[in-house]
Amino acid sequence: MREVGLRNGAFGADKFGFKRLAAVHWNLPEPALYEHAIIRGEATIAEGGTLAADTGAHTGRSPKDKFIVFDTMTDKTVWWDNNGKITQEQFQTLHDDFIAHAEGKELFAQDLYGGADPKHRIKTRVYTEYAWHSLFIRTLLRRPDRSELAAFVPELTIVDLPSFKADPKRHGVRSETVIAIDFSRRIVLIGNTSYAGEMKKSVFSTLNYYLPGNGVMPMHCSANVGPQGDSALFFGLSGTGKTTLSADPNRTLIGDDEHGWSGDGIFNFEGGCYAKTIRLSAEAEPEIYAASKRFGTVLENVVIDPETRVPNFDDGSKTENTRSAYPLEAIPNASRTSCAGHPKNIIMLTADAFGVMPPIAKLTPAQAMYHFISGYTAKVAGTEKGVKDPEATFSTCFGAPFLPRHPSEYGKLLRELIAKHDVDCWLVNTGWTGGKYGVGSRMPIKATRALLGRVLDGSLKSVKFRTDSYFGFAVPEAVDGVDSKLLHPETTWSDRKEFAATARHLVDMFQKNFVKFEKHVDADIKAAAPEIRIAAE
Repeated sequence: MREVGLRNGAFGADKFGFKRLAAVHWNLPEPALYEHAIIRGEATIAEGGTLAADTGAHTGRSPKDKFIVFDTMTDKTVWWDNNGKITQEQFQTLHDDFIAHAEGKELFAQDLYGGADPKHRIKTRVYTEYAWHSLFIRTLLRRPDRSELAAFVPELTIVDLPSFKADPKRHGVRSETVIAIDFSRRIVLIGNTSYAGEMKKSVFSTLNYYLPGNGVMPMHCSANVGPQGDSALFFGLSGTGKTTLSADPNRTLIGDDEHGWSGDGIFNFEGGCYAKTIRLSAEAEPEIYAASKRFGTVLENVVIDPETRVPNFDDGSKTENTRSAYPLEAIPNASRTSCAGHPKNIIMLTADAFGVMPPIAKLTPAQAMYHFISGYTAKVAGTEKGVKDPEATFSTCFGAPFLPRHPSEYGKLLRELIAKHDVDCWLVNTGWTGGKYGVGSRMPIKATRALLGRVLDGSLKSVKFRTDSYFGFAVPEAVDGVDSKLLHPETTWSDRKEFAATARHLVDMFQKNFVKFEKHVDADIKAAAPEIRIAAE
């Protein structure tokens, strides 16, 4: 076996169990990975120097093909209602078959950190079949200094082999696609999908399992911090605006997707950003646009002109879930430490596909917990395999696919932190207004930015609020620079009776969804449920 690059000699591929590999390329930097990806025909170079790759049939995550090993450690700690289950024996068979499948192949290995805080990070080794996958994960996780690599001992190992096809009967899985996690052995096996996001979300799932035991809240959110050290968190599913809204030129970016909240403050899990690029423009999102046209960035499923090599960010013919993976340093105002103090504001982003929620609402602590555990939003097209149009959904904690533990554990941690640090909580609708999806239009980003600006500078708290007729939260009556109709959603609909019926339907959906959580929460959280409090105007 030929080995190239920097690695810990005592903990190489043979230590993990690989046999008769053609080669292992260790911790290659960006230029070398570009060379391998081009030579192997995995990708092309686009205008500006980005590496453009396609993921084939899988253009989004495959959450139904994710499984966790059931053993004495996970028996009572994993939320099995939400997670697929395989036995230790099935995982071992899968592991052995992965090892056999890799024989004769060249693999790429990266030694990386999951987590900016040295006290809570996890040392992660990622073996990939593709060079561009190695570049992707090198960009999305945190890169150790090269002087640290000689002594690097992994605490989590991921093996990513897109050419491996699982056998449902032999391996106890659903299809030929598999994402299998053994938390006891700290091994993740990914097969039959080229969607690179599976790797980064496997690290997130692992941190979501271990960190709560250390009193650290793992969060599916973006984060930034103002000049006065006032940090803010933006919870939300993919496509709801986490990346876009946290990339604020007037604030320092901590990260766009995954963070932890410890006794010392917040910290990013990642070293890069994974932004949706469909309809990306220099005018609307200048920082992300510039980062998506530079050397070292990976474009995923973006249509590239075959002659000019110019990316067409408006073309969703491959998928609406086109992506750009770039390092944090590509954003001019990104934090060098990826850490900040305790947040002053929490913003929960919901893409309301029914078009009845206001653009912003202030939440009481109990309402914040209710909406956090509910996680109402819309799955945006392409984010998960098979999702073609926005679908209203409840994704608890705004990240159900990544939660190994029961939502009540994360909710309890978050509630304690909000109370301890006196955090203001807000619900922001980045979805539809003037009608449901297909009739109404997306909430104007200009209005969203204006409202968030007032949240972050503290001035929104001083405006006059009304109590929403359906959800009971506080909504501003009027805000300078924002169309007042948006703040009164029923006025944006052509048929107010239809608005009322749709709002009642959504309230009913909230109530039915929360039944399964009621025995796990306090009475004040249950009382924060939406209901028809007064007659609609």
